[in-house]
Amino acid sequence: MDGAITPDRFEPWPPGIEPAVPIEGYANTFTHTPALAPIRRPATRTEVTGPTELWRKLPCGDDNLAVVGPGRMALGQLIHIAGRILDEDGRPVRGAVVELWQANAAGRYFHPNDDRDAPLDPNFVGNGRIRTDEEGRYGFFTIKPGAYPVPTPNTWWRPPHVHFSVLGPATLSRLVTQMYFPGDPLNLLDRILMSVPDAAARERLVARPIPPAEVGLGWLGYRHDIVLRGRAATPVQP
Repeated sequence: MDGAITPDRFEPWPPGIEPAVPIEGYANTFTHTPALAPIRRPATRTEVTGPTELWRKLPCGDDNLAVVGPGRMALGQLIHIAGRILDEDGRPVRGAVVELWQANAAGRYFHPNDDRDAPLDPNFVGNGRIRTDEEGRYGFFTIKPGAYPVPTPNTWWRPPHVHFSVLGPATLSRLVTQMYFPGDPLNLLDRILMSVPDAAARERLVARPIPPAEVGLGWLGYRHDIVLRGRAATPVQP
């Protein structure tokens, strides 16, 4: 599937894929979740005609978050995350814009809103953007993020995770989600991951380890395919 071609139909969401929001103990889901059903309105020329070919408007190529320059490497476990962006029929989505952002190895984001008493890494900004190839493939070199506490009266911890944004044919076809790491004990306690009711859908948010021999010396590898819509869709995550 080409990123410039918009399908003329979409299969309905199966039950249990969409997260149950708002999420207790996570304030942002209360302020960002509509209280009323959306209002249906006819599509205008703006929605129908574009913008398309977003990769021409959004600079792509930031695929290495771990090495910012010669001799300047981020602190933490070096990892490589790779996979494919697929449509609901399993076809590759070519030319999709894939964005990634995450906390550093201490669990702190390089953002003014994160003022937690945890160290910042001067060699790690924590965001990148690339374009999928003809087979829908993407890949990032980065570090494994750390866990961090959610500042609520009943504190709970977010497990290590990576945020993804996938822009397909146009800005209206955007998926925002998260990727988790296999075997982390905090996964089962994470209120955001567990907000997805269907267990099989939650598993689609967890990356798969890649044998070290396939990745190369120095990097742990993870595979994470992202499916846009359909019965095998990757669930939305706030």
